[in-house]
Amino acid sequence: MKVLHLCLFTTFWRAVHAIHPDCAIISQLIQNQKICIKNRKREMKNQSQQKGCGTDWDGIRCWQTANSGQLINVSCSEVFQHISNTQGFIYRNCTAHGWSDPYPPYDEACVFEDDSESGTVTTYLSTLKQLYTAGYATSLISLITAVIIFTCFRKFHCTRNYIHINLFVSFILRASAVFIKDTVLFSDETQDHCLMSTIACKTAVTFFQFCILSNYFWLLVEGMYLQTLLALAFVSQRKYFWWYILIGWGVPLVVLIVWVLTRQFFDNRGCWDDTDNMNIWWIIKGPITASLFKLKSPGVGGNDTGHFMRLAKSTLFLIPLFGMHYTVFAFLPENTGEIIRFYIELGLGSFQGFVVALLYCFLNGEVQAELKRRLWTWQTQTHLSPSKKRQVTVTQMIMHETAHPHTDICNGYITSV
Repeated sequence: MKVLHLCLFTTFWRAVHAIHPDCAIISQLIQNQKICIKNRKREMKNQSQQKGCGTDWDGIRCWQTANSGQLINVSCSEVFQHISNTQGFIYRNCTAHGWSDPYPPYDEACVFEDDSESGTVTTYLSTLKQLYTAGYATSLISLITAVIIFTCFRKFHCTRNYIHINLFVSFILRASAVFIKDTVLFSDETQDHCLMSTIACKTAVTFFQFCILSNYFWLLVEGMYLQTLLALAFVSQRKYFWWYILIGWGVPLVVLIVWVLTRQFFDNRGCWDDTDNMNIWWIIKGPITASLFKLKSPGVGGNDTGHFMRLAKSTLFLIPLFGMHYTVFAFLPENTGEIIRFYIELGLGSFQGFVVALLYCFLNGEVQAELKRRLWTWQTQTHLSPSKKRQVTVTQMIMHETAHPHTDICNGYITSV
């Protein structure tokens, strides 16, 4: 149960970009072991001067040199300061024949969390995992559907919807990255997740970071596009589109390259999913925080047209949805409110893609009207003879051109060829 608890908790801790404390303990034990063995080798070079018992590593703690007949004790709180606060002690005698075995055994002297508490936490984490798996799966399905709708219907082709499509794609990649990362890092429960350091896991984490960056920068592009639309309402936006592409995909790529090179040369430990070195972590965190601060509410006045208002409302709803929790936790220590962070970033965050698709596509009145028209056309064509089909099709085209002589689903913007 304790092993399962550790594996699950490590999964969630890594998912919000921080190393789990149990992994920190194991890392510290390994570091202490290296130091202990190094000291022992140094003592062995001077055996003629050694008396009593030399430095010894018992698998958990390093026992320093002691004189024969000396009784050494350490407290449980010293050995297991993060997971046990009992006042029990472990003893070892330095005899003429060397160190005695530790007594009483560590698991008897020190009281750890009981299995019932561990089971409760494990159940909570398992439920949360099911929640974010369902959330990302829902987001994937809805986003892919939205991309198909905007791509397949020519009337949807314009700068505004191209930007929406790129935002959708960034969410599709993010959801995929979560599933890829879980598969690479945690598919094998027998693996030591704390000591894992492979090219595959580093690549999975790097791809995940890129998807997070692109999410926030495409949200920034949505805000920039809205600002430009309101300031330059009668100027074609197509000439700005490639700048939006550069910001949405190019800037995250540059930031990611800097982060990867920094990790490779200065902190090449584990799977690059820890935040121990905050200076390196701010290479990722800084641009995201800056992009959120650059987003501001545009001045939407009463004279703005209906589609401007709808786009503004959708974008202004997404800004707090994406940025509130990130700005709240941005300047706090990474271990602050981890349970709340789990729920926000994994539980609620997994449904963000679904909300985006809902706002920009499925709740869009023009999209609904076009889909209903296509459905009605399909149903009508199914029950008509070939001659009647041609007559109905021509009539529909004339009626549509009469009702909308120079407009399309993009609300007056020229469609792409």
